Amino acid sequence: MPKMKTKSSAKKRFKLTGTGKIKRKHAFKSHILTKKSKKRKLALTHSTLVHPADENNIKVMMRLK
Repeated sequence: MPKMKTKSSAKKRFKLTGTGKIKRKHAFKSHILTKKSKKRKLALTHSTLVHPADENNIKVMMRLK
């Protein structure tokens, strides 16, 4: 059997924290920023955790499960 490969897209988008949770970045911060408020852009800058409902799918893509 060949090795199981991780999905390259998931590898680039998600990181595992020390406690085993999955960290992600916010979307909608790349362009068309003039109509977005300063408060909204600042909030989109910070990273957040993946919702628990999506965690299993991402772990499968990253071959963690």
